[in-house]
Amino acid sequence: MTTSTANDDRKDVTADGRGALAGDLSAVSVPVRRPDAVMTQPPAKFELTSSRQFPAWLAEQNASLAFTTYQAGKLIFIGTGPDGRLSIFERTFNRCMGLHAAGDTLWMGTLYQLWKFRNTLEPGQLAGGFDRLYVPRIAWTTGDIDIHDIAVDGDGRVVFANTLFCCLATVDEDYSFRPLWQPPFISKLAAEDRCHLNGLAMQDGRPKYATAISRSDVADGWRDRRADGGVVIDVDRNEILVDGLSMPHSPRMHNGKLWVCNSGTGHLGTIDPVAGVFNPVTFCPGYLRGLSFVGDYAVAGLSLPRHKTFSGLALDDNLARSDAEPRCGLVVIDTRTGDLVHWLRISGVVQELYDVVALPGARRPSALGLKTDEIRRVLSIAPAADAG
Repeated sequence: MTTSTANDDRKDVTADGRGALAGDLSAVSVPVRRPDAVMTQPPAKFELTSSRQFPAWLAEQNASLAFTTYQAGKLIFIGTGPDGRLSIFERTFNRCMGLHAAGDTLWMGTLYQLWKFRNTLEPGQLAGGFDRLYVPRIAWTTGDIDIHDIAVDGDGRVVFANTLFCCLATVDEDYSFRPLWQPPFISKLAAEDRCHLNGLAMQDGRPKYATAISRSDVADGWRDRRADGGVVIDVDRNEILVDGLSMPHSPRMHNGKLWVCNSGTGHLGTIDPVAGVFNPVTFCPGYLRGLSFVGDYAVAGLSLPRHKTFSGLALDDNLARSDAEPRCGLVVIDTRTGDLVHWLRISGVVQELYDVVALPGARRPSALGLKTDEIRRVLSIAPAADAG
């Protein structure tokens, strides 16, 4: 049972796919602005537009999405309201990055902590019109180890890419983290971000593949190999599966295939494990990072390649060849055809995303944060223990 002892001051807005959401992310609410509206005020600090059928697609899939932007420090939920329009809900967490969703649990990495959220609403229960309310229940203080991708293994143990120390790790009650695996080319665990290990893919409940920007074994050495030093590593075999990639991210297993964002070129594609090659499926107009699946559809995050880390790569040439400007937002790709069928575009203060997850069965999700007062007043009661 969940109760609220007072009205909250949540930050959420709605709009249809033809309109735009505009305002300041720190505001309690933001007004709807249609593309043909006359602007009499200064440009908004945050604007979100979508393809016309994107809200209907979410409703048809009976799903919603959550994504992170560490630049603005936001966890943002995208769902649909009862009127069929988009519902946008955001919370503030410092440098939020990796996400993992499973059932009623949501995991998120932040600047120096790993958070575990739990949905506190029962099936069919609503709170303020929302059908999911993710409450931050547990936090492990890891220190600033630059947590990237997060997953949970078959035993329920959380596993994450510890990018600062170039290893896969888990939490520990007594230490900042417990290392589980490191690439064969990393000679020691050191807080040096040598290869920028960032991605993690699970198979049969175990870590199976990892991505890194390079095979560098010196401090910050990956930055010198951004164009073609990227690798996909087979964790079980402890060997390189594919090399020659450009800043690969977000490896994910789906329908028996390993999908990877070759971020430095803008291509989403699959890995042929036998031939050891990357097969591009779709070019996306932005720096790809963050990947989730809804049925036959892939949902990927796009960032603007303005930062020096993301610029000066093949992506720049590929955008020019397509006569396209880079975008920040989400794209929905039909994995059967490679067609980009829906999109969500963000402009203003948010210029990059890190991760995106699908939330099956959730139509309009929300969460509690730590910056506002309502976290004190939302209470849930577990069933009483059997005294006998």
